Amino acid sequence: MAVRTMGTNSTTAIATALQWYPGGILPADLATFRNNIKHDQIVTSPSFGSMLEGAQLFIPARGVLRLLPGDWIGVDSAGWPILVSQGSVAANWTHS
Repeated sequence: MAVRTMGTNSTTAIATALQWYPGGILPADLATFRNNIKHDQIVTSPSFGSMLEGAQLFIPARGVLRLLPGDWIGVDSAGWPILVSQGSVAANWTHS
């Protein structure tokens, strides 16, 4: 079977998250968030190319994701960014 279910190993697996609103994120929060994203192939190294500018999330060695107002971006314990739409978060996710 190719399609499976997936969940986290704990309820606090995504400890760093923010909700994207253009101009609505403090520079210090943005810097903290950027430093938590790791390079895909070198997970021990921060990925300084992973910017959240111009409503785009740059993921080195992977590509660019377009952000819409209200979207949530989280970073798991391995440094991998997770983009979730505002509608999905409202229906399926808990956040604080």
